[in-house]
Amino acid sequence: MREVKNPSAIFLSQHPDAVAGSVVTVSREGSRPLLIEVQALADQSGGGNPRRLALGLDQNRLSMLLATLNRHAGVSAYDHDVFINVVGGVRISETSADLAALVAAVSSLRDKPVPRTTVVFGEVGLAGEIRPVSYGEERLREAVKRGFDHAIVPRANLPKKPIKGMQLTGVDYLRGALEALHLA
Repeated sequence: MREVKNPSAIFLSQHPDAVAGSVVTVSREGSRPLLIEVQALADQSGGGNPRRLALGLDQNRLSMLLATLNRHAGVSAYDHDVFINVVGGVRISETSADLAALVAAVSSLRDKPVPRTTVVFGEVGLAGEIRPVSYGEERLREAVKRGFDHAIVPRANLPKKPIKGMQLTGVDYLRGALEALHLA
């Protein structure tokens, strides 16, 4: 057996340029943080009931998050099919990927890519608030180690001291996260 130096590389696509609907998040699987790409495809629905399909995330949670997106950020997907995929077949069970899933969906809806070196994480509450997640600073340190230079995170997860090489944007609400990424 040999040590895998960068397990995150398995879960990140190798697009040469930023692609609409693709966002990187930092999840904790076991005892270590992993960078994982969350992809979304939002497409005009062909029928009366738009589809919601999530691979790697809870499908019911996706429906709830999309309702929150509509109510608290003014972004409606009611007439769009929304498909979410976590790259590499990983199943993310923690809520830290909420914000990344919604950012990916809005990126796809607007056809505006998120910069490749930006990482996004945070739990999204039903009131549109961005809630902190555990091990926030550890997640940020892993992201900067892997070449990411900007992070959109819950304000409560901002470290007390700056992280060299990382521009941090702390957000309190979903709308603020979308504005910081020029997706609002």
